[in-house]
Amino acid sequence: MLNFEDFQSNLAGVQERIATACSQSGRALEEVSLLPVTKNHPLDAVKYAKAAGLRAVGENRVQEAADKRSSYASGMRWELIGHLQSNKARLAVETFERIQSVDSLKLIRKLDRHASDLGKVLPVLIQCNSGEDPGKYGFPAESMNEAIEAALSAESLSLEGLMTIAPLDKNPDVAKAAFEKLRELRDILSARHDCLLPELSMGMTGDMELAIAAGSTQIRVGTALYGSRNPKAGPQTCLK
Repeated sequence: MLNFEDFQSNLAGVQERIATACSQSGRALEEVSLLPVTKNHPLDAVKYAKAAGLRAVGENRVQEAADKRSSYASGMRWELIGHLQSNKARLAVETFERIQSVDSLKLIRKLDRHASDLGKVLPVLIQCNSGEDPGKYGFPAESMNEAIEAALSAESLSLEGLMTIAPLDKNPDVAKAAFEKLRELRDILSARHDCLLPELSMGMTGDMELAIAAGSTQIRVGTALYGSRNPKAGPQTCLK
């Protein structure tokens, strides 16, 4: 894994990209937050984020995040951005402050039940497959109204917005269309259900500028901050 100084340099580069994209899109910088994605990286990745003043991290796997969190009382917000199997729903509710990858009615019901059992209200985002990618999870656009209704009626869930992952495609118009479709869906559903749905979590290392132009409020970035994970790397000296 890279050292902290390299991480700081990478972070400055990402922040500059976000600032430039906001300026070019006529948006205020404070409208877009950065979620560092620490999946598949050692615990130092979380410590680097905290040391740099970031307040949350994103993880893809429930058990990996639970193990990291149990060994580091960081005071950070932990967000699940990867697909959640329903048999790990309770552990996810125990581990994360927010789950972005809510992609089925069954999962909505399970999360609501487990959150109620644990005496908490769990913030969630509904994941939409707005790019119609068969390799991606998420509700199809035509099912989003039903998903919003289910999430809003859940007593122990707090619906904060929508999330999507753009299809992998060399043509940037494909990602652009997926992001714009999610924003349009958010506007329609927000008006229909008289709810704000303020968070639009969309955009990663390769397409953050397109996402910001389309209205993203949160960019999820891993590679541009931490580089590619090297499974043969030795132990890292952790920040204290």
